[in-house]
This record gives sequence, structure tokens and C-alpha cells, in this order.
Amino acid sequence: MRKTDAQGPATPTIQVIERMFALIDVLASREEAISLKEISEKTGLHPSTTHRILNDLATGRFVDRPEAGSYRLGMRLLELGNLVKARLNVRDAALVPMRELHRQIQQPVNLSVRQGDEIVYVERAYSERSGMQVVRAIGGRAPLHLTSTGKLFLAADDPQRVRAYATRTGLAGHTKNSITQLPVLERELAKARQYGIARDNEELELGVRCMAAGIYDDQARLVAGLSISAPADRLDESWLGKLQTTAAEISTALGYKPPTQRMAA
Repeated sequence: MRKTDAQGPATPTIQVIERMFALIDVLASREEAISLKEISEKTGLHPSTTHRILNDLATGRFVDRPEAGSYRLGMRLLELGNLVKARLNVRDAALVPMRELHRQIQQPVNLSVRQGDEIVYVERAYSERSGMQVVRAIGGRAPLHLTSTGKLFLAADDPQRVRAYATRTGLAGHTKNSITQLPVLERELAKARQYGIARDNEELELGVRCMAAGIYDDQARLVAGLSISAPADRLDESWLGKLQTTAAEISTALGYKPPTQRMAA
């Protein structure tokens, strides 16, 4: 029987999603692979329906087929789980240092992570005393090439990936200062690689400038960016050292060791 809610019968899409979750729950209940017949019995779904949904999940690597007729959870779920874990760990490690940096400079301090072709703001240290209105709340998104943290992530990519990003997005701009040409962006990314910091010169919002430093995990992967936002005429270059020190403190808390320390070890 199809499930219904207060608004009437469930749509076919919702029904498929509910069945997909039921199948994943069954696979999660066992360490070893499970036969199609047993999965069908446990979920109450017809074998043909079970087979169709599991095959779709296998295409997306959410489910593996170690042998014909048996299934288990796939590596894509592990990848996504590790991604969520990294973000949560970054936020936990960053919160106190971010607040201390904000106390020193009295301007918004932002923690952002990459999600596809955008950055997502996952935490912010902010107070009304900064005299600056925060437009993008926690959970807000912005294009990589228009933000200081986004440029750090692009700088970590190889040239082919950067060109692919430019093709996908068209490098659309938000202000008259936005970088919308690939050669200009490539020069900007070269500076970010050289100096380890990146800037947003009123490229996302007029009247707002930002500087960002990277946060790295125990595998030396760039997992987040720490940025300072300020009114364009108030961004102080003396904050850069404080920003880098704070980003390094958070990276250390995540287990990161600079290259010299890794070589010594």
C-alpha cells in the first residue's frame, strides 16, 4: 500500500527515496554482502523493484556488487562520511581560535569549506562592533573564483581542473571587480600558490574585501579556509600574520605537520 501524508498520496519520487533508504538500512545492518532475495524479504519489496533500485545505487557507487546477486554498502558512502567528519572536526577545532582572532581584530572571521564549484560558510565569529553587515549567513554559498577561500581551493587544483571549472561556470561575475577571464584568474591563483594566501578585492560584494589562509588536515589536504572580511577601506594588512597564525593553529589541531616537520619525522 502506498503511504500517504496530510497532503495526500506520496509522490512516486518520494516513494522511491523511501525504498532506497530502506535498502541502505538493510545493507547497513550486516557486515557481509547480502543476497538480493534476503534484501527483498527484509524490505518487503518485490525482487524486481529491489534489483532496479540497487543497480541504480551501484551506478552511483553507493552500493557494491562483490558477486552476482549480492550487495553491500559502497565506498561512496565512506567518502561522504569522511567528508562530513572532516567538516565537523574542522569546525570544532576552529571555533575557539576564530573567536580569539575576532577579539583581536573586531572584524568578521569566516570558516568555509568547498562543495563542488562553491564554498559553503560553516562558521563565523562576528559582532555588531565590526560596523559591517554580514550578508552571507552560515550555510550560505558563493562561487570559488569570487572568494578568497575559493581561490585557495582552485589554487590547489591542477591547471586542467581550473580550466574545467572555468568552462562549467563561465566565470560569471557579481561586481565590476569580479574576475571573469581565465588568464586573469590563473595569475591570481599563481600568487595564491606562491604566498599561501588569497584575496577578494570587492569581487563578491562591492565595499567588502577579504583575505584567506588555508587549513590542512593530517594528510596535508586543504580542507577549509579561514578568512577575514572587512569594509574595503578598513582591511588592515597587519591582520595577515594573525590570520596565518590562527589557520596554522587550527591545522595543527587537525594533525597537520608542515613539510619540514614531515621530513624530519
